[in-house]
Amino acid sequence: MTYKGIIFDFNGVLLWDALWHEQSWQGIAQRLRGRAMTQDELETRMHGRPNADVLAYLAGRPIIGEELADLIQAKESIYRELCLMNPHRFVLSPGAEELLGALVKSDIARTIATSSEITNVRFFIENLHLAHWFDIDRIVYDDGVRPGKPAPDIYLEAAAQIGVPVGECIVIEDARSGLAAAHAAGAGCLIALGRQEAHEELSRLPGVSLAIQSLRDFPRDLLWQ
Repeated sequence: MTYKGIIFDFNGVLLWDALWHEQSWQGIAQRLRGRAMTQDELETRMHGRPNADVLAYLAGRPIIGEELADLIQAKESIYRELCLMNPHRFVLSPGAEELLGALVKSDIARTIATSSEITNVRFFIENLHLAHWFDIDRIVYDDGVRPGKPAPDIYLEAAAQIGVPVGECIVIEDARSGLAAAHAAGAGCLIALGRQEAHEELSRLPGVSLAIQSLRDFPRDLLWQ
C-alpha cells in the first residue's frame, strides 16, 4: 500500500534531544519528590508525555493553574538552555532534511504531532527553521486541553490538519506512549525509531510495522510508487 500522508513525532524523531529532556526533568523530580527518576520511569512516565502528566506523576497529585505554568517554564527553560549550549547537536536528526525535502518536492501531506508545549514549539520553529518543510499552523502540540499521548487525540487531530484519513497516514514515533497513541488512533502504518538493540522489542509493540534507526532508513516506497 502507498500512503497519502506522514505525521512525525518531534522530540526523539526529528530532533534527538532525549538526554536534554532527561537532565531537565531530573532537576524537577528532585524538587518535587526529593529523588531522581529511574530509567524505567523516564521511559514509561516521561518520554512522549505532556508536561502536566509528568508533573502530576512526580508530585503524586494534579498540578494546575499558576503552579503548573511555573513548573513547566522552569523545566523548559533548563531544556532550551541545554539546546543552545550544544549547537552542533541541536540540529535535525540524521536523514531528516533529505526526507523532508523529498516530501516537499513531491507535495506529500505532512505535519508534526508533538507533546511539546507552545513555547518550545516556537523555539523549534525559530531555531530549526521548520517553516521550510511544514505549514506551521498545522503543527499539533500540547495545548493543555486535548488529552496527551498515549490517548489517540493528537494523532487524530494531526491527520485532520493535513486532510488525510489517519488510516492512510504513516506515523513515525520513538516513545512508547506515542506509539500507543498512534496505534489507538488507527494509523495506517506505524514506524518506531530507536537504537538497533531496541528494534526487536519495539517491533513487538501493538501496531508497529517496522523499526528503524534513523530517518535515513525510512522506506520511501511507502509514499512513492
